[in-house]
Amino acid sequence: MSGFSPDQPGAEVRVSPNFGPRRETLRPDMIVLHYTGMASGAGAEAWLCDPASEVSSHYLVHEDGRIVQMVRESDRAWHAGKSSWLGRTDINSCSVGVEIVNPGHSLGYKAFPRRQIGAVIELCAGIVGRYSIPAARVLAHSDVAPGRKVDPGEKFPWKALFAAGIGHLVPAAAIKPGAALKAGDAGSDVETLQSMLALYGYGVEISGEYDKQTEIVVAAFQRHFRRRLIDGVADKSTIRTLERLLASAKAGTVKQSRQVP
Repeated sequence: MSGFSPDQPGAEVRVSPNFGPRRETLRPDMIVLHYTGMASGAGAEAWLCDPASEVSSHYLVHEDGRIVQMVRESDRAWHAGKSSWLGRTDINSCSVGVEIVNPGHSLGYKAFPRRQIGAVIELCAGIVGRYSIPAARVLAHSDVAPGRKVDPGEKFPWKALFAAGIGHLVPAAAIKPGAALKAGDAGSDVETLQSMLALYGYGVEISGEYDKQTEIVVAAFQRHFRRRLIDGVADKSTIRTLERLLASAKAGTVKQSRQVP
C-alpha cells in the first residue's frame, strides 16, 4: 500500500506497513485510546511506521493537535495486543486504535494539552459518526488489557470527552471511610463485584475470590471511572460508581456520542 486518502478529514497520512485484514468483521465497533509512552511524538510516529516494531495504530494525535493516519480504518492495526472486552479477545479486529502523544508514567507523565484533546475529540466524533460506535465502547487500553497496560492513564480527561458527547461516564461516588473488599477476601460480595465488572466488559473470572486479577481489574476500572484513588480496593465509592455505570447503561441513558456528517 503506497498511500491512501485519510478517513478523517484534515488528517495527514504516513503509511505504516504494520497492518492486516480485519477478522470476522469489516466494520469497527470500538475505539481504544492509548498514550505513546515515548520521549517524543516524532519518535513514536517513526516507531509505529517501522516494520521492525510490529506495532501500529490507525491514528496518532500529536501535542499540537496534528492528526496522522497510519492505517486505514478498514484494516486491522496492531495496537491492542493481548486484550479482551465482553469476552472478545481479538480487539484489534473490532477497534480503531488512537495513539495520543504523551511520555507516559515511566518518562514523566504529564497533563494532555487542551489543543491535543480537542483534536482527540474531533477524531473520535468522526469515527463514532462513521460507524455508530456505542458510547460505552470508547475505552482505554488499560480497560481491555488491565495490568499489562495503564494508558492513557488517570490524567486523561475523560470528562472533557464526555462533555463533548464521546464515551460513557457517570459521577464518581464520594470516597468515605468504611468497609471494603480487598485482596484475600472471598464470598458472595466478591462474586457480585466480579459479576458486575464482567457485565460491563472487563476480563475477570467470577470465582468469589478476591485474587490478584480481580485487584488488577478493579484498579483498571478506577483508573478510568474513579480516578481520585487507584488502589485496587473495592471500597463503597468504587462499587457505587460501578453500580451507577451499569444502571446508566441498562436504562439507556448513556450519553450518545454526537454524530457528524
